[in-house]
Amino acid sequence: MDWQPLIAAARIAREHAYAPYSGFAVGAALQTDSGEIFSGCNLENRSYGMTICAERSAVAQAVTAGHRRFEAVVVVADSAPPARPCGLCLDTLAEFNPEIRVLLCNLEGEREELRLTDLLPQPFRFSPGSS
Repeated sequence: MDWQPLIAAARIAREHAYAPYSGFAVGAALQTDSGEIFSGCNLENRSYGMTICAERSAVAQAVTAGHRRFEAVVVVADSAPPARPCGLCLDTLAEFNPEIRVLLCNLEGEREELRLTDLLPQPFRFSPGSS
């Protein structure tokens, strides 16, 4: 897989992050099954529970454009080792593709390539009508 377009999109998105409280800017880029790329950045809020992570921001952009099938996601942050998605983001990604490819990167070029199942081996599954 050619990760470069996703890395570039995530880096650009990171530059637009709104992180006045933590100072921890994150960018993410999500690739659909048709090859389109949607990016997002984190958006903090003084009421921390209202903060939107970069990964969920990218998913929201893609879903708003009518996409539901995702193949890969890149997350870029200034941390060593590269930052991992939070639980909310992992569950959001699992909602669409529990096998999605994940590339975690930092600004120094360090990378870690995984599958979502490596990070979230047993995602929540909702089965209406089961008890």
